[in-house]
Amino acid sequence: MRPVNRALRAQPIALVGLMGVGKTTVGRRLARRLSVPFYDSDEEIEQASGRTVAGYFKEHGEADFRAGERRVIDRILDGTPLILATGGGAFIPEETRVILQERAITVWLKGDFETIMERVSRKDTRPLLKVADPRARMRELMDERYPIYAEAHVTVPIAKGPHIRTVNKVVRYLERHIKETKRRQKVSTPK
Repeated sequence: MRPVNRALRAQPIALVGLMGVGKTTVGRRLARRLSVPFYDSDEEIEQASGRTVAGYFKEHGEADFRAGERRVIDRILDGTPLILATGGGAFIPEETRVILQERAITVWLKGDFETIMERVSRKDTRPLLKVADPRARMRELMDERYPIYAEAHVTVPIAKGPHIRTVNKVVRYLERHIKETKRRQKVSTPK
């Protein structure tokens, strides 16, 4: 494994995308690779509230959950270099999206429909898929959310197979993003 660009360790990185794309698994491995702390916003919400995400949704509704999620993300993104895996809907509300965009490099882990459905069908803990037709609901979520996820700084198509493949892609795409950002800054800085 080649050395990682030091610039990747210098700022927070937030993983966004639909449920089932591997944000938590990829995030944990990416954090180990970069030697920075890892946080999962859903886990942080569960610790703070003493409830599961599904329980929080059921007892308080999605709007309340999103407000709590925004507070947790606001607290975590304090400028410290880290990896943050967000919940599938965290990037959708504008207020939370602004926090993520301003305080982290946002990375959209973009998955195709069949891969995501195969992965989410392994667990029965997804509150937004507890409906009569989960496949139709997932298509609706993709239609609603993909244009918003596309606002992330970097888009990385998830790799088939082991998550380490996606981790490697994330590192490559981030290094490219950082180089391009530095190049643009050089060009726009008057001499």
